[in-house]
Amino acid sequence: MSSSIEDPSDDLSVTSPKTWAAGVPAVTHALEYSLGQTSVRRTALTLLNINQTEGIDCPGCAWPDGEPGKRHMNEYCENGAKHINDEATSRRVTRDFFRKHSIAELDGMSDYWLNQQGRLTEPMVKRPGATHYEPIGWDEALSLLAAELVGLDSPDEALFYVSGRLSNEAAFLLQLFARAFGTNNLPDCSNMCHESSGFAMREALGTGKGSVSLDDIHHADLIFVVGQNPGTNHPRMLSALEEAKRNGGQVVAVNTLPEAGLMRFKNPQKARGVIGRGTAVADQFVHIRAGGDLALFQALNRMLLEAEDGAPGTVLDHDFIRNHTTGFTDFAAYARKVAWEDLLEATGLPREEVEAVFDRVLKSKKIIVCWAMGLTQHKHGVPTIREVINFLMLRGNLGRPGTGACPVRGHSNVQGDRTMGVWEQMPQEFLDALEREFGFTPPTQHGLDAVNGIRAMYEGRAKVFLGVAGNFVRATPDSAVTEEAMRKCRLTAHISTKLNRSHTVCGDTALILPTLGRSDRDFQATGEQFVTVEDSMSEVHASRGKLPPASPDLLSEVAIISRTARKTLGSTPSIPWEDFEKDYSTVRDRISRVVPGFEDFNARLARTGGFVLPNPVNQGVFPTPSGKAVFTLNEFTMPHVPEGHLLLQTLRSHDQWNTIWYAPNDRYRGIHNARRVVLVNPADLKDLGIADRDEVDLVSIWHDGTERRAENFRVVGYPTSPGSAASYYPETNVLVPLDSVADFSNCPTSKSIVVRLEPARSVTPGAV
Repeated sequence: MSSSIEDPSDDLSVTSPKTWAAGVPAVTHALEYSLGQTSVRRTALTLLNINQTEGIDCPGCAWPDGEPGKRHMNEYCENGAKHINDEATSRRVTRDFFRKHSIAELDGMSDYWLNQQGRLTEPMVKRPGATHYEPIGWDEALSLLAAELVGLDSPDEALFYVSGRLSNEAAFLLQLFARAFGTNNLPDCSNMCHESSGFAMREALGTGKGSVSLDDIHHADLIFVVGQNPGTNHPRMLSALEEAKRNGGQVVAVNTLPEAGLMRFKNPQKARGVIGRGTAVADQFVHIRAGGDLALFQALNRMLLEAEDGAPGTVLDHDFIRNHTTGFTDFAAYARKVAWEDLLEATGLPREEVEAVFDRVLKSKKIIVCWAMGLTQHKHGVPTIREVINFLMLRGNLGRPGTGACPVRGHSNVQGDRTMGVWEQMPQEFLDALEREFGFTPPTQHGLDAVNGIRAMYEGRAKVFLGVAGNFVRATPDSAVTEEAMRKCRLTAHISTKLNRSHTVCGDTALILPTLGRSDRDFQATGEQFVTVEDSMSEVHASRGKLPPASPDLLSEVAIISRTARKTLGSTPSIPWEDFEKDYSTVRDRISRVVPGFEDFNARLARTGGFVLPNPVNQGVFPTPSGKAVFTLNEFTMPHVPEGHLLLQTLRSHDQWNTIWYAPNDRYRGIHNARRVVLVNPADLKDLGIADRDEVDLVSIWHDGTERRAENFRVVGYPTSPGSAASYYPETNVLVPLDSVADFSNCPTSKSIVVRLEPARSVTPGAV
C-alpha cells in the first residue's frame, strides 16, 4: 500500500486536436500506465488473457469480441489495458491507511488520488459519530447490514444499486434478494445513460436491445455514428468500422465535436496502422447543433417520404411497412408538417449538407444507426431514438443482415444486468417466472430508479443504500443534493474493489465491503469459479480471473450477496443461498429456468466463445401489443438557450474510465494537465466577450430560478458546434439539476444543460 501518490499539478497546456486515433502512441500509453500499476509479469498475464475465449472479459466497455479463432492475441484497446491493470494494481489499502486518514480528509482528496491508493483488502466500518473507518469482520459486517435491513419499517426504505460491472450471476442474485426482501428498488447505471434507448425501442420494437451483430457492422452499406465518441469510449468499435470501410461501407459521423477516432484510425494490430496512414473513418462529418439529432432524422424521414412521392414504389420498403409495422399513415402525415426552417435551425446545418447525407441514404440498401449518450441524455432523448427507429423502418433496415439499431453501451455487463432482472420495472412475466422457480410472490409495484432513489433518500423515505460496484455519488446528477441524500441514510454500504468518493460520503453507519475483481481468480467450496457477461450485441460468454486475489480477506460478489441475503431473510423463502455461493453453476441453472433465452445455460457455455441470445426483431417478431413495429409521432422540439448562454454537455476525457480519470489529459482533444476546462466555439467566445484561457465559473440555470455553480474552469477555444460547450464529468455533475430529466425515461439530461460563463469568483493560483 502506498499513500504517497500525489495529484498531478493543474498546469493547463493546449495543443492542436488530434486528427487520428490509436496507433503506436495508444500502445505506449497503455503500457506506461499498466507498468506503473503492477509488474511486467502481471501486466503480461492480464493483457494476454483479456477478451480471449478462456480469459478475462474486459471491464472497460461492452463492445463485443470477434469470433473464436479470429481474435488477435492483443484483443483490447488502450483504455481496456489501463482499466484491467488499474484493477490488477499491486498497491493495497489496509487498515493502517484508514487509521491514518480520517473520512473528512479522504473526502477532500481527488477522485484520482482515491483510486490510485490501490485495492481494498478487508471490510471496514464507520460507526455512528466516528471520524474514521475501522476494521470489522465479515460476519459482523454482514450481520450489521442485515439488521439494518430487517429493522426498516418497509422493504421500500432500502435501495439496491448496481453498476454494469457486475456479472450475470451476481446481478441475478441481487435482484432475487431484493425481491424476496420485498422491494423493486433496483436503480442501476442504465438509469443514467441508456434508459432512453430502452424506453424508445421497447415502445417501437417491443425490445430494448439492439438488433445488430459485428458481422452486420462489417457488411453494412452505411453506418451512422450519432452522439458517440468511439475513439475514447468504445475504441474497439473502430476496428469494426475499419472492416466496414474495407468492405466498401460508408460512415456518417454526427456529433457536436470533431472526434479523432471518427477521422482516421491507425490500427496498431496492422502494419498500415503502425507505419501507414491508417483508415479514414467518416465519409461525412455532420457538425450538428447540440440537441439537433431529432430534427436531423425528422428531416431525413420527410425527404424519404417526398422522394417516394416523386418515384412511387422505388424508395420505401412497402412490403416491410405493410407486413411488419403499424401507424405508418399517421406518421407519414405528421412527418410532413414540420417546417424546413425549424429543422435546419435545430440542426444548425445548411440544407445542402442534409441533402448530402440523404443522397448517401438513397444509395444504401443496408443501413445501421449506432448511438450513445449524445442522444439519450436530452429531455427529448426518447423521441429522438423513436425517430431513428422510424428512419430504419421506412426502408426495411431492421432484421436483415447489415442493418439495424445499435445502441452502444458502456459498462461491460450493463445489458446483462438488465437481462438478469436489475430494473425497477421488470415485466410481470419475469416476476411470475421468479415465483414459479422460488416459491414466493415478488412485489409488483414499480420501484425507484436512480433519480427517484436520490430524491427518496433526500426526503428520508429511503434509509439504507447498498451499492454493488460503481461510484454512485460521482456518477449521479446534482452532486450537492446527492451527497446530502446519502448522508441522511441510516446506513450506506458499498461492495467495491477500490476506494472512491462514494466511500467518503457516508450514512450514519457506513460499510466498505471489498470484493474480488474481474481479474482475480475465484475459489469456492466446489473449486474455481467463473462468471458470465452479456455484451452490447447480446452475446453471452464466460470470464475467468487469472491473478491471485488482492487479499485473502476478499469475498466474491456472489458470496457477499448470498451471505447477506441469508442473514436478512433466514429460511423464508426457501432459497439455497449457500449452494449458490459454493457453486455458481447452480445459479446459472436457476437463470436458465427464469430468464428467456438462457435455456441450458451451463451446457451452452461449454461451447467456445459462448452464445448469442435471440433477438425477436431479427426473427421478424415484434413483441409489441399489436405484434408489429410501431411508427411513432414525435413532436418537433429543440433546446432553447437564452441570449448570452450556452448549452453544455458533460463528457469523458480520453484518459478516463467512467467517473475515474487515470491522468489529467485528453490527448485526442489536445488538453493536457488540467480537467477543469470548458470547450467553447471561438465565435461564441468573441460574442460573449471572453478570451481564450480566461478563468470562469459555470452557472447552470433551472426553470424554477435556482442556480448551480461549478467554479474555476478555464476556457479553451475549440470547434464545438456554435452555441454549445463541453466539459468533463464528474466535475460538472453539480450543474445537472436532479429534476432535469428526459421525458418518459427519467434519464438525467447531462448533454443539455443551459449555462452562462461568469468571471471566476476566486482565481486559482497560477491560472493563465
